Amino acid sequence: MTILSGHIKAQRKKFGLTQVELSMRAGVGLRFVRDLEQGKQTLRMDKVNQVLALFGDELGPVKSNSL
Repeated sequence: MTILSGHIKAQRKKFGLTQVELSMRAGVGLRFVRDLEQGKQTLRMDKVNQVLALFGDELGPVKSNSL
């Protein structure tokens, strides 16, 4: 599980939403929500932001230690 997938799952549970309810409210497919929560590596950022927006969050750049 990635940090992002764990965050989405925790927020969904915090607000008492099922995966189906989250997908409907965010305007994305149920499969997308499942893939997101399972930490799939290749997801559309615009759709990730649609889901995050429900919780007042958005994707953004962060410094990494790999350089």
